[in-house]
Amino acid sequence: MTLIQNVAGTAFVVAEFRAEENLKENPLYRDPVVPVFLDAESKRAADRIFASFPPVKTNVWVRTRYLDDKLDAQLQRGFRQVVILGAGLDTRAQRKAKPGVAYFEIDDGATLAFKRQRLQESGIESGVAYIPGDYVAEDFVALLSGAGFDFLAPTHFIWEGNTMYLNAGAVARVLEGVAQNLRRFSLSFDFLAPKVIANETGDPEITAVVARFAAMGAPWTYGISDVESLAKSVGARVSDSFTLAELHRRYWPDKTPGSRLFDYYTLCTLEAG
Repeated sequence: MTLIQNVAGTAFVVAEFRAEENLKENPLYRDPVVPVFLDAESKRAADRIFASFPPVKTNVWVRTRYLDDKLDAQLQRGFRQVVILGAGLDTRAQRKAKPGVAYFEIDDGATLAFKRQRLQESGIESGVAYIPGDYVAEDFVALLSGAGFDFLAPTHFIWEGNTMYLNAGAVARVLEGVAQNLRRFSLSFDFLAPKVIANETGDPEITAVVARFAAMGAPWTYGISDVESLAKSVGARVSDSFTLAELHRRYWPDKTPGSRLFDYYTLCTLEAG
């Protein structure tokens, strides 16, 4: 594995944190697949982030559970396609495989080749159409079309850990691309408040983790202040929206959220059709 640096490298840090939840007696979710991607280098990178901001693990655990729950719900409602944008080391195509459901992952070729190799070496069926490409810089609708994607089928999109590395124009283009080309869709994603990006929270712990990600070459650059208006601009609606603090209280009602960042970090789902 090469030096873990930049946005692609953060996928290994997230995967390390996601894997730790498996060790608990009553985990929020189970991910028996993710350990196949990890090694000593990914562990060291995760430890560096954890040292700067310990609650970042909770962030990953809670958002994984939320996005798993939303995927389960949409599959039960009859959605037959799942697209994972900037997939990184996502394992839902393996963990949530169902007959008749097609999974598509878009990410850079090196990341997808690494995933394919590790899964094959471990004897795990990938169950996904890998689409190498930059969904921001390229026409991701064309990328999907070339991979056998059915634009008439109800589709659920997962967009995890991406928006904070983009800008307003890129986020708008993704939403417009989905809304203009699918009759029925849902899209689950996470985002930060602009105050975090601007270092205006007044919380030194939050400032420290922002600096740590910047030092890794993965600076947070974009926050969303009004997701309702953003959804309306592309003809969609917000079907649900929760801060990480709210989800923390739902999943662990007997525990106090451990960071103010959780009030500035939101997970939501948009729907149309």
